[in-house]
Amino acid sequence: MNLQVLIDSIVRQTTVLIAQLATTGGVRAPLATVANQVFLELADELNAQGVSRKVSADMFGLALRTYLRKIQRLRESSTDGGRSLWEAVLEFLGEGRLVHRAEVLRRFHRDDPELVRGVLRDLSESGLVLRVGTGQSAAYRAATKDEIETLASVRDGDGLDELVWAIVYREGPATRDALGKLVRRSDLDAVLTRLVDGGQVRRAESAGVVRYSADQFLVFPNSDVGWEAAVFDHFQAVVKTICARLRSEGPPGVATGGSTYSFDVWPGHPFEAEVLGLLTELRDRVSALRTKVRSYNEAHRKPTEYSHVTFYGGETITLESEESEV
Repeated sequence: MNLQVLIDSIVRQTTVLIAQLATTGGVRAPLATVANQVFLELADELNAQGVSRKVSADMFGLALRTYLRKIQRLRESSTDGGRSLWEAVLEFLGEGRLVHRAEVLRRFHRDDPELVRGVLRDLSESGLVLRVGTGQSAAYRAATKDEIETLASVRDGDGLDELVWAIVYREGPATRDALGKLVRRSDLDAVLTRLVDGGQVRRAESAGVVRYSADQFLVFPNSDVGWEAAVFDHFQAVVKTICARLRSEGPPGVATGGSTYSFDVWPGHPFEAEVLGLLTELRDRVSALRTKVRSYNEAHRKPTEYSHVTFYGGETITLESEESEV
């Protein structure tokens, strides 16, 4: 089994997806911190799976001390130890005055300038920081609470609610702190309130701890709002299925995994309509089954242990051409 080839291939396809998402609709999403985020999350996941820091360091090709220092450097600002660079920059900009980019870079001179510029872009994109000017003349100020609420109300239709709903459905029951690590948005509380009030998300408190959960998640096909949530849900479903298959999880005798089929058809092909209608047929069948299951579950009490089945189906069509023989 050549795992390295498999890992390389998956990384390549994942970077294609990230690049496509970063330029969707003409936007230019900030990517300055992606490599560092991938490193930290890989390190955390290896640790969660019981891999020692020494072994993890070997897997990254780093000495243990170098590996630990890199984790600490990325988790904390080198200028302001004990907290993230993201938090430190936001606090510095929260003094109520416009601060030029050069001043920010001087303030955090011990940190990588590219990382600082990336944090400024991230904060500006999230609406937590207001920017005036561009390039070297750019100046920044932390947005006030009223300004953040105003910007959030304008973005109500940007799909954030649906994305948070999807994350709660897949990760819940989850605390506010846990969700905050997954959704780094200042208006997360407002989003959760809207989802709870709308009945999409349930808020429950036990022993003084509040957790959020959802019994279902729905995004209509071809919807202009919420497609980001659908992308996340599709991708997570595929990743969880593959990971469960690798760990051989699931009840004995029940298939966990996936199958991929390809067809070549063309106008006039006797099976063209049948092949092109597969996704619609599958959606109709699964939607009808989901309705029956939900109706039964609403009329019967769910046991303490049950099977949560995620079924995923996708389809893509590309135009191909045969090379002419010479």
